[in-house]
Order: sequence, then structure tokens, then C-alpha cells
Amino acid sequence: MPIMSEPRMFLGMPAIIASEPMRQLMQLVERIAQTSASVLIQGESGSGKELIARAIHCFSLRSGKPWVDVSCAALPDQLIESELFGYDKGAFSGADANKPGLFELANHGTIFLDEIGELEPKMQVKLLRVLDGVPYYRLGGIRKIAADVRVIAATNQNLERAIGNGAFRSDLYHRLSQISITVPPLRERIDDIVPLAEYFLEQQNPRARLDAGAADRLRRYSWPGNIRELRNVLERAAIMTEKDLILRSSLPGEFGKLSSKSPSDLSGIRFPVGTTVDAMEKELILQTLQATGNNKTRAAELLGVSLKTLHNKLKEYGSEKTEAAES
Repeated sequence: MPIMSEPRMFLGMPAIIASEPMRQLMQLVERIAQTSASVLIQGESGSGKELIARAIHCFSLRSGKPWVDVSCAALPDQLIESELFGYDKGAFSGADANKPGLFELANHGTIFLDEIGELEPKMQVKLLRVLDGVPYYRLGGIRKIAADVRVIAATNQNLERAIGNGAFRSDLYHRLSQISITVPPLRERIDDIVPLAEYFLEQQNPRARLDAGAADRLRRYSWPGNIRELRNVLERAAIMTEKDLILRSSLPGEFGKLSSKSPSDLSGIRFPVGTTVDAMEKELILQTLQATGNNKTRAAELLGVSLKTLHNKLKEYGSEKTEAAES
């Protein structure tokens, strides 16, 4: 696949691909798309998992059919079932009319379940049955519904470890991962960094350009926040600079301060022999928060978990006492 000089759009999301790892991944995506297998996409937060999911749909035989996406972490546990599977009028207070679920809306197309690791155990069971082709009821419904849907799921969590902890069902994992692919982090696709930066810069200021020093600095950074962090850096640089040429000095001051973002900051954490896994997890989370200045969003990215998971863990520890910056 040739290097993309202009971004290719997948359901409105641009794909800027210049590195060999990503070109190989996109070639794999085209092959996977022609099958009907469920796909599990793994990778760090902000690495581009949703882009890969959209590309699979666009390359597939279902490309002309519905695309439906949902974040399993964004919905409260009590609403997930009604959102995925719908409800009939009168199913609960406020259910004034029938509402089809997302699986119905995606019939003959593709549903993308982002942050699948956040799904509660009860919903894992029901999702497994639907994936196995078992018709289901809407909440309060009396008629079974069968939906022909391809499922693509994504996670930044280690689901095999979650299975060991009892937080994720092994049978659902194997059903979701008929094909499993991993999106490499931005630090492993260095040739993508500058093309992506130039694209984000153009979106903010079409006249702006990167000078060689700024480009070199971007390529040398480890990007713990991946593409999301890169976009934020370039958008801020474009806004703050008074010139159309982005110099090394134009980049945000905190950009070079790895102390609040780099995983290496946590390399000094040591645990005595006999420390329980739960105790190590708690200490790692709390020290990561300290290293990020109590910025929960950045801490979650470093830990490879969702913000929802981090909040739940802090509630367990009784540490949700102060408000933290999450931007």
C-alpha cells in the first residue's frame, strides 16, 4: 500500500498512514474485512483503535449497511442493557414508547463496542448469547429479536489479566477475538508522527508549517498519550504562535517535561516480597496519580485503563476526596 499523501476518510475519520507498521496493519485490515469474523482490537488509549474499526467496516461487504458505535465505559451500568437491546413501552418508568436497541439499529451492518473491558458481568452473559446467534428480548418485550450484526470490539485493557481476576468472561473473550489485532502505539510508528502533526496543524491553521527543529522534537518524544496527545500539542502550538512557522520553541512548554507523563517516572516503584497484587495495584495507581499531578485522565492513559475504571478504583480506596484536572 503506498504512503497516503492525502488522508483517506473512514466514516468521516481521517487516516494518515506513512509508517511501515501501519501500512502492514491496513493491509491486514483489508483481508480481515472480507470475513464475517468478530474482531477484537487492542492497543493503548489514543492509538487509533476506532479508526481501525471503521476501516474494517468500510472495506467489508457490509460497508453499505449501518455502522453503530458505542462506548461501554460512557454508559451507566443501568442503561447499557436498554441501549444495546432496546425496550418496549411500559418496561420502566419513562418508557413511553418502544425503542430499538443498538443491535437492531445495526442489523445487517456492524456494531463497534469500544472499551469492551468495562462491560459488567451480567451484560457479558447476555452479549455472549447474542454473539452466538440467540434471539433476545427487548426490556419488557414479548417478541424475540434476531439481529444479523458483525461485532468489532476494542479495549486498552489486558483482558487476559481481567479473565484471571474474574472481571471478564473467558468464553466472551474467545468469542470476541475470533480475530485479534493490535494497533501499535505512536512511539513505534515514528514515520507517522510528522504527517499526523502536519495534518492537525493544517486543520487549525492552513498556512502554518513545521520547521525542521520542531519536527525533530516531535519525532523524539515518546507520546504516552499517542495520537490524542499529538493533536492537542499541535492545536495548541497553532493557536499560541504568532507566526505561521511552528518552531521548536513554539511547542508547549510542558511538552518536553516527561516527568508528568512518561512511564519511566514510575520505574522507581518497588514492592517487597509478599506484597499482594491488590496492594501493588493500589500503590501503582496512587503513585501514577502523584506523578501526573493528580490528573486522572493522564494517569488512566499511563495505566492503560479507562477513566471510569480509575474512578471506580479510587472509590474502592476511599481516595475520591479531591477534584482533579481531567483535561
